Amino acid sequence: MTQPINHTSPEDVPREVPKLRKKSVIREYAEAILVAVLLALLIRTFAVQAFKIPSGSMIPTLLVGDHILVNKFVYRFADPARGDVIVFKYPVDESRDFIKRIIAVGGEDLHIKDQKIYVNCKPPEPSCRPIDDPWGKWEERFGVSESTSVKVPPDSYFVMGDNRNNSQDSRYWGFVKREKIRGKAFLIYWSWNAENHWLRWRRLGMYLS
Repeated sequence: MTQPINHTSPEDVPREVPKLRKKSVIREYAEAILVAVLLALLIRTFAVQAFKIPSGSMIPTLLVGDHILVNKFVYRFADPARGDVIVFKYPVDESRDFIKRIIAVGGEDLHIKDQKIYVNCKPPEPSCRPIDDPWGKWEERFGVSESTSVKVPPDSYFVMGDNRNNSQDSRYWGFVKREKIRGKAFLIYWSWNAENHWLRWRRLGMYLS
């Protein structure tokens, strides 16, 4: 009696495919959340950070309840300049963050007289003219008697709130050192009027200048 012919060689016999262990749903979610948290921390530390405006010292540029984004790496490539709105560690209490506008930079002579700002010249010199100051808001009820004269040290900045008569700034507590600057404010991404309980739609997405 003839044996049946085996048409299958040992190499042709399909081997058992090992089963891949699938990640559990919980583990996948946990890994995704961890990656998201790490990315958020990296972005917050080195790139962009959100801040909320708690006071009216920067009115009319920034209102109470504005939420802003601050560029934290821009000053790695450029120096802070006059007109920049910056967030920095409050020199009197570095656990707090302040936001003001740079008015004078290191090495400049600054003079404030009769609600006008002079840089590197002092009135009443005939050729002395105030700087262009489209940001400042002065209140006439305070009069025009304020006078300030200082020389800004190297790597330091003289800052003021745009709401000039209602701002605790360099006129009272001195200069901001460069290493204390957190970054440059550049965008309002949310604005909530808590007093009237409504959203300020027109301010959303507004770039700061």
